[in-house]
Amino acid sequence: MQAHWLYMGVAIVAEVIATSALKATEGFSRLGPSVLVVVGYCTAFYFLSLTLRTLPLGVAYALWSGMGIALVTAFGWLYYRQALDAPTLCGLALIAAGIVLIQLRGGH
Repeated sequence: MQAHWLYMGVAIVAEVIATSALKATEGFSRLGPSVLVVVGYCTAFYFLSLTLRTLPLGVAYALWSGMGIALVTAFGWLYYRQALDAPTLCGLALIAAGIVLIQLRGGH
């Protein structure tokens, strides 16, 4: 496994954790979740920057944001019991298709 894929994975997981904790901050009025958000985003951006040594900016950002959107949506559905309607599921399917196309193209 090439290091940039590991870095991308860490960046995605950190961003999903930070974004998922954002709701719990209650407008940054709760210290614990607020610290988790700041640390999570700092970690995410640091590891995303490491992927940019190898991957083109547009490809890296598309993968990072697309996977982040899908995983945060899944977390909201599982943890916060947020409903997923047909347009949301269709949009997620289109994001997944885009990620697959980028991967089939070789990521560059």
